[in-house]
Amino acid sequence: MGATLTNLIIIVILAVALTAACLYIYKEKKKGRHCIGCPMAGSCPRKNICTGSSGKPDIK
Repeated sequence: MGATLTNLIIIVILAVALTAACLYIYKEKKKGRHCIGCPMAGSCPRKNICTGSSGKPDIK
């Protein structure tokens, strides 16, 4: 019983963390930020360089 409860608690914590991360990414993308990890994501003059027209990163 103890191992099952421990596994359940771990699964719940991981699910909450994953949900929080997904919601954060969703909110940032909705604000129009392309490079979420970049400290200048909202005001970067080169923000169109992060992704190409297809929405995938440009690799050069």
